[in-house]
Amino acid sequence: MRLHLVDGTFELYRAHFAPRPGHTTPDGRDFKATVGVVAGLIGLLEEAEEAVSHLAIGFDNPIRSFRNDLFDGYKDDEGVPPELRAQFDEVERAATALGVVVWSMQRWEADDALATAAARWGGGGTGEVDEVRILTPDKDLGQCLRPGVVLVDRIRRRVIDEAAVRERFGVAPAAIPDWLALVGDDSDGIPGIAGFGAKAATAVLAKWGSIEAIPDAASAWGVAVRGAERLAASLRAGRSDAALYKRLATLVHDVPLRETLDDMRWRGAERSTWQAWCDEVGASELRERPRWR
Repeated sequence: MRLHLVDGTFELYRAHFAPRPGHTTPDGRDFKATVGVVAGLIGLLEEAEEAVSHLAIGFDNPIRSFRNDLFDGYKDDEGVPPELRAQFDEVERAATALGVVVWSMQRWEADDALATAAARWGGGGTGEVDEVRILTPDKDLGQCLRPGVVLVDRIRRRVIDEAAVRERFGVAPAAIPDWLALVGDDSDGIPGIAGFGAKAATAVLAKWGSIEAIPDAASAWGVAVRGAERLAASLRAGRSDAALYKRLATLVHDVPLRETLDDMRWRGAERSTWQAWCDEVGASELRERPRWR
């Protein structure tokens, strides 16, 4: 049995900016993103290859978390198109109407909810789940990968496992937060440590495994890195920053998710609820699509 975990915030943005026709509700609201997300969920549920039986979707609502309290530069709602921001509550209502478990994150991020679920049920720990499939290409969630946990990039139609993460980044999944702390992550507002690029970060982390284990002196690194003395000096001066950036990049594994595995079993949409939502937003093409309870 598989557990599918959907990065709803990623899907909402993807649907909003996708080169597909827009969708306006009868009362004039822009619902392109919301309709795109639920249409994608229905498509996933219909896909025989994925064999979806248990499913949850996580959303950032708002795009703020405890990480904003730690670092002023961390990502937030600033710059979100207003027509997209207006759909944050609505897409959760739509997914709920479809009968999908929704995790609406405020103190934590959607990624934290997905990471918590992967840690709880992935890797065969309970014996109930053969594989956790996290539907996102987001590199941040690569840190969750281990036997029995994979990412699914539905855009490029490929599965990303531990080996793929090692091939791309040159480090183990557990070291992804260290890698992001050194290199930085523009999408999350993490600056990184001055001078470090992907090659240098990969070289030192492949040798030492974590930021904390990297020696202060470049002469002790034991790897050939261009500009090692300069990079070592930058890291020495920025140890506290690196620790903060790593914390920002490290996903939480203990979000208090209330649902049991059985709660996430998709039993179909409740017909009257789903069709009422479709009628309200003018999504007639989706009205008869789902399987009914």
